[in-house]
Amino acid sequence: MSKPYSGDITQVHGIRVGQMHNEKGKTGVTVILCPREGAMAGVSVRGGAPGTRETDVLKPGNLVEMAHAVVLAGGSVFGLAAADGVTRFLSQGGIGIDMGFARVPIVPAAVLFDLGIGDASAAPDAAMGRAAATAAGKGLQQGAYGAGCGCTVGKLVQNALPHQGGIGSASITLPEGVTVGAIVAVNAVGDVFDPASGRCLACARTPDGTAVQADGLLQGTAPAPYQVRIPPPGTNTTIGVIAVDSKLSKDQATRLADVSHGGLARAIRPSHTQMDGDTLFALATERVLPEVNFMKVCSAAQEVTARAVVNAILSLKG
Repeated sequence: MSKPYSGDITQVHGIRVGQMHNEKGKTGVTVILCPREGAMAGVSVRGGAPGTRETDVLKPGNLVEMAHAVVLAGGSVFGLAAADGVTRFLSQGGIGIDMGFARVPIVPAAVLFDLGIGDASAAPDAAMGRAAATAAGKGLQQGAYGAGCGCTVGKLVQNALPHQGGIGSASITLPEGVTVGAIVAVNAVGDVFDPASGRCLACARTPDGTAVQADGLLQGTAPAPYQVRIPPPGTNTTIGVIAVDSKLSKDQATRLADVSHGGLARAIRPSHTQMDGDTLFALATERVLPEVNFMKVCSAAQEVTARAVVNAILSLKG
């Protein structure tokens, strides 16, 4: 088996990650914490069934530019409650926009659907979100941890079982000294491939263990008797964060989130379907560095996003 790609998003200056999950409930939370002063933020939603919080505020032209944390969670709409715990945790720590009488942190969030995997009543809540934020800086585990605990992939084949998904991270440092990192919770309807080799890493399997890739079904080349299964909208979703420690404008942060979806398309086939809610955030921690060509940053972001997806699968145990 291939080894996971090196690096992770915490190698980006100022970024810390905390995770918490309910093993029995098969769901969890991953919190990406920014420097105390926040990070320039953007977002891009490409899937057809997203579940998000505070994404409109990040659009270019709106007043707020900085985010103080991003929350990725399972639990579908119920999991958005995890962001409440992170928001209060940060505010009580003196982090957020100073309104004179209170600190107001900006904490965007995105959720994925894992309710049918474990105990649906165990969806992430404010307490789990706070616990994840408290755990930040204690090491980043990949695979079936945090928001990746209940993830699955390869869900387009009738009478077949999906493959386990997870959370993965990777990073690249450019010659100019800028580090670009990504963390992705992979809960896609499609299959996962390693773009470097073209090898399928995770797809549906029949009860007898036969691997069946969605590509052949969708293109009409798969052998009988396999048939396409269309999952209900919103029952999947890949969500993640891309971070860079160079200075970006809000427009550039938004563009970075947008182009990073190319990394999902490299590693997930098909991606961005009407059954997915694919959402990516971008953060720029604005460490003082020589100016770097933005196209280089975008190219690196696509690459680390694809690598993070691959690492989510390669990091699974068993």
